[in-house]
Amino acid sequence: MGYLDLTLNPERYHGVGKKPPFFEGWYFKLIDPTEKHRYAVIPGIFLNADPRKTHAFIQVLDGLQGRSHYYQFPAEAFQAASDRFALHIGENFFSLEALRLRLHGGAISLEGELHFEGGSGWPVTLASPGIMGWFGWLPFMECNHGVCSFDHLIRGQLRIDGHPVVFEGGRGYIEKDWGKSFPSAWIWLQSNHFDQPRTCLTASVATVPFIRRTFGGFIIGFWQEGRLYRFASYTGAKLEALAVTDDRVTWIVRDKRYRLEMIARRAEGGLLHEPTRTEMHKRVEETLRASVEVCLMPLKGDRPIFSGIGRNAGLEVQGDLRKLLVQ
Repeated sequence: MGYLDLTLNPERYHGVGKKPPFFEGWYFKLIDPTEKHRYAVIPGIFLNADPRKTHAFIQVLDGLQGRSHYYQFPAEAFQAASDRFALHIGENFFSLEALRLRLHGGAISLEGELHFEGGSGWPVTLASPGIMGWFGWLPFMECNHGVCSFDHLIRGQLRIDGHPVVFEGGRGYIEKDWGKSFPSAWIWLQSNHFDQPRTCLTASVATVPFIRRTFGGFIIGFWQEGRLYRFASYTGAKLEALAVTDDRVTWIVRDKRYRLEMIARRAEGGLLHEPTRTEMHKRVEETLRASVEVCLMPLKGDRPIFSGIGRNAGLEVQGDLRKLLVQ
């Protein structure tokens, strides 16, 4: 599979032939219809110059209670298809259409199979192969990002810690990251639980090493019933405000046509492992208990295109943010 084909299919595994340091992980957000069971399941691979540190993994986050567990596997247990996203890690399977879990012996056990319906990812074109825009064509980026499914219906059930949990009729979301390391600082925010169905917000801002300098870059997508509003450094959008306090994140962006205001209420979460160049380091606090007020306004006009509150929001605030904040 060539570089062109791989770039135009960001959901696929990008690690064939890669030398360490390298990581790749897919993020599956699973919310049952009662919204009382909120989980993130993150399968992936970590390649290190020291073969003893190279391994596959599946992270599990109980986003309501803040519990987490890191299941580690030999690298040989990681088997990815080359022509589509289809991934096996031991007895576990992941694709855009389904997942199958057999995870026991950790702080959180999960077993069962879920199917996904009606998902669609960030549009891919030659000029803009996914959420990274034209940056997606650059092979030297420290960390790449992809949105595989903004929102989809979940079918099936899981046994979690021995108890059946019905996900039938729940909602899910899939994204991914790959590269050499996570950024040194970032904010990530996501929700696809609004009163208006088929609505999703995904937003991140991070320190981005680029050639001989580092800049604060952001990518935001607000998706509603098939229409995507994009705000990103590469589109010419501007950060009007970005402020973080102990209990909230206030984030405002604008471009030539629209202004997007996001106010996220923070909540306690669980610790996840993040990839650095040398290890999978347990230091990232993520919650699925946050909420986010969203208001999308046209610059010409006084009626909002959208105004609502996203529930079950994923939120990470990590690292030294001083170079990213805009007061």
